[in-house]
Amino acid sequence: MPTAPHPQNTDELHQALQENDRRPYGRTRTVTAEELVDAAEQFAEPVPLIHALLELQEAYTYGSEPRKSPVVFARLLTLFDEQPDVFDERLRHMLFWRFKWVSNALRALPEIPLASLRQWLTEMRDRYEKAGLGLQPYYGQAYQLAAHVGEDTTFAYELWAGRTRTRLSDCEACEICERALHHLTAGDDKRALRTWEPVLAGKESCQEEPARSVSHALLPLLRTGSTDRARELHLAGYRSCRRNPSMSPEVGRHLEFCALTGNEARGLELLAENRSLFDEVDSPLDLLSFLTGVEVLLQRVELLGHGELPAAGYAGRTWTVADLRAEVRGRADDLAARFDARNATTAHTDRRRARLDRAPLLDALELTLRGRGLDDVAPAAPAAAPAARTAAAVPDSPAELILRARALDEEGHPDSQACWARLRTLAAARDYTHPDDPAVGPLVQLRADLLAEEASRAGEKDEFADAAALHEEAAALYDDAGLPGHAALARAFALLRAAETPAQGADGAEAKAAALTAAHASMVRLHEETPGLAPFQEARLLRLRASALGVRLQTSRSEAHVAPVLAEADLLHAFATRHDLVGQISGSLLLRASTYAISGDLPAAVTEIDALLDQQKAHGPAWHLPRTLGLRGRLQLGLQDAQAAHANLTEGLRLAAEWPADAVDAARLHGDLAEACMHLGSPDEALRHLTRSAELELRRGSRTDAFCTYSNAAQLSLDLGRVEDCIALLDSLLAEPDVAAGELDDRIVAQLRLTRARALHAGEDLKAATAEFVALAAESAGWDDDPASHAMIAAQTAVLLGESGEFGRAREAVDQALVAHAQAPSYEQLSNCLRELARLQVQQQGSDGLADALALLADAGRIADEARVAEHEAHGRSLDTALAYEHGRVNAHAGEYEAALAALEKALALLGEPGRDDDRAGEWAECVRLAGAVEGIYLERPAPALTRLDAAISRLTALGHTEETEALISLVARLRDEE
Repeated sequence: MPTAPHPQNTDELHQALQENDRRPYGRTRTVTAEELVDAAEQFAEPVPLIHALLELQEAYTYGSEPRKSPVVFARLLTLFDEQPDVFDERLRHMLFWRFKWVSNALRALPEIPLASLRQWLTEMRDRYEKAGLGLQPYYGQAYQLAAHVGEDTTFAYELWAGRTRTRLSDCEACEICERALHHLTAGDDKRALRTWEPVLAGKESCQEEPARSVSHALLPLLRTGSTDRARELHLAGYRSCRRNPSMSPEVGRHLEFCALTGNEARGLELLAENRSLFDEVDSPLDLLSFLTGVEVLLQRVELLGHGELPAAGYAGRTWTVADLRAEVRGRADDLAARFDARNATTAHTDRRRARLDRAPLLDALELTLRGRGLDDVAPAAPAAAPAARTAAAVPDSPAELILRARALDEEGHPDSQACWARLRTLAAARDYTHPDDPAVGPLVQLRADLLAEEASRAGEKDEFADAAALHEEAAALYDDAGLPGHAALARAFALLRAAETPAQGADGAEAKAAALTAAHASMVRLHEETPGLAPFQEARLLRLRASALGVRLQTSRSEAHVAPVLAEADLLHAFATRHDLVGQISGSLLLRASTYAISGDLPAAVTEIDALLDQQKAHGPAWHLPRTLGLRGRLQLGLQDAQAAHANLTEGLRLAAEWPADAVDAARLHGDLAEACMHLGSPDEALRHLTRSAELELRRGSRTDAFCTYSNAAQLSLDLGRVEDCIALLDSLLAEPDVAAGELDDRIVAQLRLTRARALHAGEDLKAATAEFVALAAESAGWDDDPASHAMIAAQTAVLLGESGEFGRAREAVDQALVAHAQAPSYEQLSNCLRELARLQVQQQGSDGLADALALLADAGRIADEARVAEHEAHGRSLDTALAYEHGRVNAHAGEYEAALAALEKALALLGEPGRDDDRAGEWAECVRLAGAVEGIYLERPAPALTRLDAAISRLTALGHTEETEALISLVARLRDEE
């Protein structure tokens, strides 16, 4: 089926070829190019057909279909031989350039005999000589064939590298790469890297470079100790080649780099992202290189004992690492053998073996902000016991295990989690036999225990509805077991979790507070009506009563709700003290401190927390210390003592490492430490804590919290100028299965994509950034509940489209933003967008774009009027001042200098003269400078311009703003030189 309308004339064909040229390489572009060749053959003129064939050959070459490229070139060569006069200088140049493309294509096909390759090179040399062209490109191809075959390349290299370049030589970047690879093959890493430097530094580039050179340079950089640069180049280089069939060898080398630097988990992630390459790469030579890189990774993962991990491989079935490695090894071995048979050497088998035998170069190199190991991508397993504290051994006997779990659970000890985890596994087995022991109780009691423990874990994840249902189910089983105290406790938990379930609607907080009041009353009745409670049960009921009121206070922030919490906490403290329940004593004091903190009485909260720390250090429980230190750190942040907060949070994190991961909220500690670090001016340390916090949240199943924290980390990395780190982190997150399947909240995903688009823009990838913004603008148009976000996204989209020169589409995006702005005003953002777009239009189009630019500024004027009526106060200069200044710039770009000067004088009047401590001095000076330039240079009135500038310099100097005078002094000197 045709992918586009059939061109009816040569003009339409030319337009279709241009449109196809803007598409990325791949099947769509290739199929369209094939259709356009068919369309070109209907016209009598040969030139349209030549253009169509050239486009088709390019699509085949960069779409990794080497078998088809020579066939197309043969048609072009026939046309040249038959009608050389129709080939103008440009077409002739392209024809002779592509002899090299055919050489590369034939070399990549093992079924082409070596004699045919040499015969083609002879054809190339003869044609170049006949056309009077220099032979350096021919000798370059001869050298590459020698290197491919595995012959001694010394003579071939000198014949090529020693010759003067011609117009048909490969670009500087590609030739630099070939020379560097020659030195690399000779074992000279340092010389290779010196040769590569212009490409690695971005001074030389082309369509394939620097991505190709970067992929080859990664391991030499590691071997020479340049690990930081290798990391930076991996992040930037991988992004340039991912999912690109024509760059599959480069992808393979990035996978190999991950395998040899302790980043096997990232390697598997990148492999999944490039899964399509298994089926899309049609070049046997490229495929061999890609598969070898894949095998290096899979081999390493299997050697580390993770052969059963899932891996992304050939379509049509699921793969484990071990299975895919075996499949890849067989295919790659076959390809290497075919090339060696064609070339009558063992070069490709030897090179492949060298890559597979290479030992890891580093145990661990932190490549991305999301550092993960293979254990993190493996199925969840019980956490290993921490090194700093030896947990009690889990009993083997089911009876002992049940009694131990219950005893630890009554105490609130974190080691109970390991016992319950073991019991869950045992009880789920078909052959489980419950102990016949009165001390253990019936099987139904164990079932209830396990449900209650599962409910507690659900509540910790804020899955309140599920937790409430599980607690109710447990209560019913406890009733069946004849355990009214346990049943009452489970029902009290269910009451709290049900009341915590978020209420919908505008009065959600009020409804939740009412639900918590009712839950507390029900708990009190339950407490009074349940006889025979054990002390630990009664203490827990008191704790739940206090917790219900504490959550109510947290929800309502009502001063009237403070005293009831403190009263319940005091009841709990008195009861726990009488019965020597250390954990509940600590809990009651922590509740008092939290209550004071929520009510805003931070000094009282600090007094309480200090007493609690003394209590815990003297009497325990030790596992409460990290949480208490965490609260103390947060209080100190509230009191603006970031240094003390950092010390307490760091100590809390150190102690947290001694306990199972689920026992203490280490993710919260890392998050609070990030905030402390930001206050202390240590953003890089803050970034490390944010990413660690997010990963811990992810491991415990709090995916929404994790992605929100990761979003903050991404934004911070972008603010720090770590653009590639930001993009790599977001690429990793957006590739998560639940994100790809649309299971995560769409607004969170949109925020991640928005940050990524901004990072792409900051990284000067305007095309990719614009495409992402356009997609986000289309999606956010449907956010009826959030027009402000749509206005912001549409406005930024418009600016990027303007930077790309697509002003028609930019105007459409602006109109969307204006519609959304009418629903949710965003005065400054829209004004900034309109002014910037107007400037871009005249900057790129000159006077031709003035009318459209002035229309944009008229819209900005209406927004300024609206803001004035709404009494909106702008941050910094007023919208009217900014608009007048932009009128000056826009008119100046368009050559309307009188209008420009009038607008700038209006801006100066609105700004007013600066004062000594005025932060507007720089803005005022720039406005004076531009007015002086327009008046003195473009309107050729230097005398009034100099008067203006001299007065401004004197004014700024007298006020002490000497730095702001530098540009003015420079302009004065220029004007006086021209007088």
